Amino acid sequence: MSPDKAGNIDWISNLRIIALYAVIVLHCSSPLLMPGASFPAADWWAADILNAIVRFAVPVFVMITGALLLHREYEIGDFLRKRLTRVVVPFLFWSLIYIWYSWYNEEITFGNNAWANVKQVLHLLKYGSSYHLWYVYMLIGLYFFIPVIGKFVRNASEKEILYFLVVWFAVMLITQPYLVRFDPSVDMHYFAGYAGYLVLGHYLAFKDFKVKHLRLWMVILFICSVALIAIGSELVIGNSKWPGTMFYEPVNPTVLMLSASVFLIAKLTTMKMRPAIIGARDLVGKYNYGIYLGHALVLYFLDDLFDISYKLGLPFISIPLTALICFVITFGLVFIINKLPLGKWVSG
Repeated sequence: MSPDKAGNIDWISNLRIIALYAVIVLHCSSPLLMPGASFPAADWWAADILNAIVRFAVPVFVMITGALLLHREYEIGDFLRKRLTRVVVPFLFWSLIYIWYSWYNEEITFGNNAWANVKQVLHLLKYGSSYHLWYVYMLIGLYFFIPVIGKFVRNASEKEILYFLVVWFAVMLITQPYLVRFDPSVDMHYFAGYAGYLVLGHYLAFKDFKVKHLRLWMVILFICSVALIAIGSELVIGNSKWPGTMFYEPVNPTVLMLSASVFLIAKLTTMKMRPAIIGARDLVGKYNYGIYLGHALVLYFLDDLFDISYKLGLPFISIPLTALICFVITFGLVFIINKLPLGKWVSG
C-alpha cells in the first residue's frame, strides 16, 4: 500500500520530525569532533556516540523523498517548476541571511567596488554560504533525477529494483577508503551517490516484509551500526591512511544500515498520540524545510549571545538540550516569517 495513504502517513510524519531534530543534534555535537580540537576524552566520546546515533538524518530525509515521490507520475516541466520553486526561493533567502551573518561576524568584508561585492556574493551562493546548505544542492540534483528514476521504479519488477540496490551498495562498498584498492577501472558512478537512498526509501516503504520480529532485528541493527560508527571513528583518528570522518559520511555502508534500520523501525511502530500532539507535529512538519534552513543561524546566536551550546554541561545532556532549544526557537522564527507579507515564499 502506498505510504502516503491516509492511514500510513503518520509514521512518515513522525520520522520527518525525528530526522530534523537529529540533524540539529548532529550539528550541536560536531564542534567537539572537529579535526585538531582538543577536549576531554569523556566529552569527545559523548559527542561521538550522539553523532553516531543521529547520522541517519540526511539519508532518511532522502528516503522519505523517495517513498513519497517515486511512485507518482509527473509532467516533467510541472514537477520541476513546483519543486524547484519551493526549494530554491527559500534557499536563496536564507543563503543571503548567512552571507549577512558572515559579514556581521567579520568573516567576510565588502568594499567600495560594487561588482567585486556582487562576485563575492555569487561565489558564496555557488559553493554554499553555510555548512549545512550542501544538502539543498544535493536535493536540487535529486529533483532533476526523480522523473527519470521514478519512471524506472514504477515499471521495474522487484528483482530489478533489488538489482539496482545491490549494485549501488557494492559500488558504495568498493569506493570506501579501506576497500578502494578493489575499485575496478570500470566506471560505476551511474550507481553512486544519494539516488540509491531514493530507491531504497521507496522499496522499504512499499515492501510488505514477512519477517518474524523484524522490528527487533532492526533495533539490533541500529545498535550495532551506532557502535560501528562510534568505535570506527575513534580508531581512525590521527590515522593518516584514512580520513577521520570516514565512518560519518552519509554514503557509507554503516550509515546505510543505520538509516535503513531507523526507517523500518518507524514504519513498523504504531504510535497512539493525542489529537493535540498530532496537530503540533503536523504544524512543525509544515515548516520542516524552513527549520532546516534556519537552524544554523539560531545555533550561531545561541552560542554567541547566550553561551548555549555543548558547553552548558555534560555533553550527553547539553547537546540534546541545545538542539531542542534551537528546534523550538527556529520553529518560532520560521512561523513568524511565514506570517509576514511574502513570508510564505521565503520561510520554507
